[in-house]
Amino acid sequence: MKKILFLSVFTLSLVQASFAQKDINVMTYNIRLGIASDGDNQWNNRKKNLASILTYFEADICGMQEAFFSQIQDLEKLLPDTYAWVGKGRDDGKEAGEFSCIFYRKDKYTMLENNTFWLNEHPETVGLGWEAKYNRVVTYAKFERVADKKIFFVFNTHFDHEAVVARRESAKLLLSKIKTIAGQTPAIITGDFNATPTSEPIEILTNTNNPDHLEDSENLTLTPHFGPYSSFTGFQAREQDGMRIDYIFLKNADFKVKKHATLSPSWNGRFASDHHPVLATISF
Repeated sequence: MKKILFLSVFTLSLVQASFAQKDINVMTYNIRLGIASDGDNQWNNRKKNLASILTYFEADICGMQEAFFSQIQDLEKLLPDTYAWVGKGRDDGKEAGEFSCIFYRKDKYTMLENNTFWLNEHPETVGLGWEAKYNRVVTYAKFERVADKKIFFVFNTHFDHEAVVARRESAKLLLSKIKTIAGQTPAIITGDFNATPTSEPIEILTNTNNPDHLEDSENLTLTPHFGPYSSFTGFQAREQDGMRIDYIFLKNADFKVKKHATLSPSWNGRFASDHHPVLATISF
């Protein structure tokens, strides 16, 4: 009887472990570019804390925004043998300017292909689009999950912070590109959209009248959202009200969102970035 009970518990443990392997902890994180004018909040004072957020919360996929190449190199050193990344600098398609890179657990996911396009009228070419103040990009990658060989895409972006028309047209282009690139393959979309839930860009992305619309993972969560709703702090003592601008969207699969959170850890009253990371645990 004891032997049968042991085998049952052991089998249950294996099943639970198998399901856990198939959960994906997805994070979107604007890590704040590294500039000396940030004073006490400059990158060198934040980078270890920021890296620890990925490891402590066991992020499998992290779409980052505002990452300079030097910051990415620092994170590579702080996260040895755990994560790999893909992306291109927005100002030359190489290393210049900010990246909207994707970090991923290389032991759990195999990267099959990746590319970057620009949010402008000629997406394959570096350049400004629709009155935007800065070049804006979308980096995407196709992954295979090691545990069960499931294929999915991740798209990561950062919409312009000033030009209203740029955010609107960027939303339209993003939907079009996801349809063309991913087709019917499951897709996860992360980013700093510089837009609140009721603003035009988010309404374009999530409009259910459009068969190609995206689902906001926060609306799908099986458990109540954890943490503040606003994700922007500006390095102040708390997040700014009404500034939920960082999202994880989903498309093309029967996704189950087990948890959704805006994380707000601090060290001696200081945050690791001027944005909080948003984390969703999903399965499909």
